[in-house]
Amino acid sequence: MTTRPLSAPDPIISPDTAHPARPPRRRGSPWSWAAGAVALLVALPILVVVSRVFLPSEGVWSHLAATVLDDYVRNSSLLTIGVVSLATILGVTTAWIVTMTRVPLRGVFEWALLLPLAMPAYVMAYVYYDLLAYAGPVQTALRDLFGWGRTDYVFPDISSLYGAVVLMGFVLYPYVYLLSRAAFLQQSVGVLEAGRILGASPTGVFLRVGIPLARPAIAAGAALVAMETLADYGTVSHLGVPTFTTGIYRTWFARGAPVAAGQLAALLLAAVAAVLLIERLARGRARFHESAGRMRPPTRLALRPIAATLAVATCAVPILVGFAIPAAILLDLAIRFGDPMGLAAFFDFARNSFSLAALTSVLAVALGLLLAYARRMDPSRATGAAIRLAGLGYAIPGAVIAVGILVPFATVDNAIDALARETLGVSTGLLLTGTVAALVFAYLVRFLAVALGAAESSLSRISPSLDEAARTLGAGPLRTLRSVHLPLLTGGLLTAVILVFVDVMKELPATLIVRPFNFDTLAVRAHRLASDARLEEASTASLTIVLVGIVPVILLSRAMARNRPER
Repeated sequence: MTTRPLSAPDPIISPDTAHPARPPRRRGSPWSWAAGAVALLVALPILVVVSRVFLPSEGVWSHLAATVLDDYVRNSSLLTIGVVSLATILGVTTAWIVTMTRVPLRGVFEWALLLPLAMPAYVMAYVYYDLLAYAGPVQTALRDLFGWGRTDYVFPDISSLYGAVVLMGFVLYPYVYLLSRAAFLQQSVGVLEAGRILGASPTGVFLRVGIPLARPAIAAGAALVAMETLADYGTVSHLGVPTFTTGIYRTWFARGAPVAAGQLAALLLAAVAAVLLIERLARGRARFHESAGRMRPPTRLALRPIAATLAVATCAVPILVGFAIPAAILLDLAIRFGDPMGLAAFFDFARNSFSLAALTSVLAVALGLLLAYARRMDPSRATGAAIRLAGLGYAIPGAVIAVGILVPFATVDNAIDALARETLGVSTGLLLTGTVAALVFAYLVRFLAVALGAAESSLSRISPSLDEAARTLGAGPLRTLRSVHLPLLTGGLLTAVILVFVDVMKELPATLIVRPFNFDTLAVRAHRLASDARLEEASTASLTIVLVGIVPVILLSRAMARNRPER
């Protein structure tokens, strides 16, 4: 939190310009109108999906309810519960170990535990399915070594609900690790030491003091994991686990029933809302105020040899399973095989991905800055509500957003085409549906919250006294933003650009549904080849996505190093 030095004089302002950084809350100010317009635009897909509930589905919905809907509900629920449980156990345990113990290689584990963030879950599914399937190298080696036949041994089936739980848990645990570690670093050292003085064992302090104090952060991380799990398409599709996302895709394209697909999307939207409600209830009204000595580095526990070995293994296994092994396999396959279409065709896929990511990231940061600045200029309830509405997209699965975009765009296209046929005798075709503009809009709805969060965080660090000084010198809000704020926001906005860029590169379900015909990205290319059991050829695109994803991991690691208390 930024505070003004005690010796700084108050700015000289006239009564007409009193409190210029926080203008009067006027109803209908330009800033609130701008924020409301952006929020309505972003909320359009959500409103469309909700409206599908009340439309007749011509018997398709009753057929889905009688055949596959139970599977969608059961698998989505079990998958979410399993992934959240595994990710929470891994994230909280590793965060406590690297924060509160003298585990060997702790400095390496602090940043290496973030590496699975760079590995999309669907890429993990491609690699481990190829590695552990019946015809894969692991089972083949076992049969050759022991002379086993098909019925002579039992091997875990990776192509199952439980396989999806394990793979996604090892990829998504860094969400819990990040927030839990930040909470542990901010906990009062005095409270933890008091627990030890009162006779609690290190494990008892962890379970009875550390976790309860970090509960809000753990709940927030678990909610992020749950939303990512519900939004996943590539992993469950490749492993053959029917969930809501696979059902939406099949209902729209295989059955040609957009209304029923919208109704499935509405159910998935309700599931996401339930996750958010559960997270809010779990967090409750909990507020934890630490003592003044909280930033004193914790007295880390020295571990005995056996405990140190177990702690190293606990931290090393998630890194190996979630990043090192799949990355090494992809690198080996890319070097030995690679994409068969050659560099020219591969660069076309890469160009599509990079151009979409670049365009979306710039637009998202511009809109995020607009919304954040609107709240600074007009901190009214209406502006705050509009900004919260605009930030909902990150909690909405890509498949839901895709359905919410295609339905109104197709309606507009059909109306324009019908009018052109009637008046001009020509067909206009598809002007919005299946275009790059529609795809970028889907990305903006999905990832605007990332840019908005970064812009709000950066703006909050700028003292209002700078606004007051600029207004006193005659600068209006736009000139103040351009001349004063933007130079100070460069670092935060650049970080937002990178984060949105990487998220767009990895996005699969929205890209599959909304993209133009014959327009493939790296994610689509990898998905198509891997779905045809051609992992060797999919390795190039998959490895490129992973390498790009390492960038935010580096940024997060450096941010954690800056915020770490001095030892």
